[in-house]
Amino acid sequence: MRSLLFRSTLLATLASPVIAQQAPSAVRSTQLPPSQAAAAQAGAQSTPVAPVAAAMALPRLTDEQARQLVAIIEAGRIEHGLRHDAAAAKVTATENDTLVRAAIDYARAVRTGRLAEADFKEDWGLRPQYWDPLPSFADAVAKNSLARWARQLPPPYSGYDGLKDGLKAYRAIEAAGGWPRVAAGPDLVMGATGARVRALRQRLAVEDPQVAKTGDTFDTDLKAAVQRAQRRFGLNPAGTVSTQTLAALNVSASDRVAQIMANMERWRWIPRELDKNRIQVNIAAALVTVFEGDQPIMSMKGVTGRPGDETPMLQSSIHSVVLNPPWNVPTGIAQRELFPKGAGYLKANGFKIIGEGPSRRLQQAAGPQSALGRYKFDFDNPYAVYLHDTPAQAKFASYDRLASHGCVRLEKPADLARLLLRGSAEWTPEAIDAQIASGKTTRAQLPTAATVYLLYWTAFASGNGVMNFRADPYSWDGELAAKIEKRSQIQAAAPAMAD
Repeated sequence: MRSLLFRSTLLATLASPVIAQQAPSAVRSTQLPPSQAAAAQAGAQSTPVAPVAAAMALPRLTDEQARQLVAIIEAGRIEHGLRHDAAAAKVTATENDTLVRAAIDYARAVRTGRLAEADFKEDWGLRPQYWDPLPSFADAVAKNSLARWARQLPPPYSGYDGLKDGLKAYRAIEAAGGWPRVAAGPDLVMGATGARVRALRQRLAVEDPQVAKTGDTFDTDLKAAVQRAQRRFGLNPAGTVSTQTLAALNVSASDRVAQIMANMERWRWIPRELDKNRIQVNIAAALVTVFEGDQPIMSMKGVTGRPGDETPMLQSSIHSVVLNPPWNVPTGIAQRELFPKGAGYLKANGFKIIGEGPSRRLQQAAGPQSALGRYKFDFDNPYAVYLHDTPAQAKFASYDRLASHGCVRLEKPADLARLLLRGSAEWTPEAIDAQIASGKTTRAQLPTAATVYLLYWTAFASGNGVMNFRADPYSWDGELAAKIEKRSQIQAAAPAMAD
């Protein structure tokens, strides 16, 4: 059941020119106990407000500035992934005010994202903050520094720069005809020969200059090349071309371009300065990284939401760790998955039924059977998701770790709890261990809140510039790339001062 109060607040928000940093379009209220639902809903309604200022006159461009601006926009629309095809990036505006509005629209797209509020999905809860490009643009016109102004627009992150370079490289591959598909068939292993092996060589050679393009034998060198590709795709580097590897290889160059475009857009939703002490979760890769002083100091595997139970993108702050947490089962999970298993199963696994009739719910007692394990890391968000321990450890050994109902399971929760509670006079490592051993539930407040980012990265460049891709389990990449293209088309047809 969706929250009517939240929806009415959302409609009021959409009427403003503001895109909220953390205001998703709806709440998974069915996952929240009533007391938590009210608190999360109240937090979700806090929306940054754009400053009210007097209307600012549009600057007048010289003829040379107009020519320079057209070149900046046309090149930038391609370089920053705002348009897929170069022909669509052409600037047709010639009149001063129309061209200025096109520049303002371009600047906003590169700085804070191409999408309008209506384009965001419910689970895309990481939203860019409002930014007015006109003052800085007018200043650049007055100082005749348009090139410098344009260079300062993109996100100031090496991750974005790596994607921009990758986009250029994959556009070139696409323009050259892409790569050949490898036909379906039996697994390709050491010693295999024939046309499919030749096609595999030709396919790998497009991205990997170490691969010899000729030859129809699967030899040691080709196996090493397959393993390199599998690492780039986040697959088990076994060196055998089976179903998953074949599927990754046969993603077209055009789709890789769109995938890079989508990931660049997500970078533009992120604040211009990330907190130096933070926890980052790559939802698509199911990886968790802890940063201290902007340097990674801990990493671990995670288990993130399976398709249909997506882990949302968001930013929040972890304020406490619940030791020995009980599990208040979301109503939907209880009805679909647990109640049908019968009273015997529920009793054997530590569940108790609270209430009667249609409103009854389930709670699983704290302890070794609890689906939340021994640690639960709480942060405010309207989706009722959190990081937590789990007694089910087998999934961490898998390369495919999208299996949760939306929360993030942690491979090393005890290590993370000790790190976040470091500096607490009350919660020393010995005190944490004693509390866990007691089996009693308690909430340990962090001495300093830790920022957490749940992000969806399916394309990124490694330190040497090599592009890495992951599967798009939620099918968000193609959808986002299409939204970017459509919104760019709308704005190019009628550039305006605001979306």
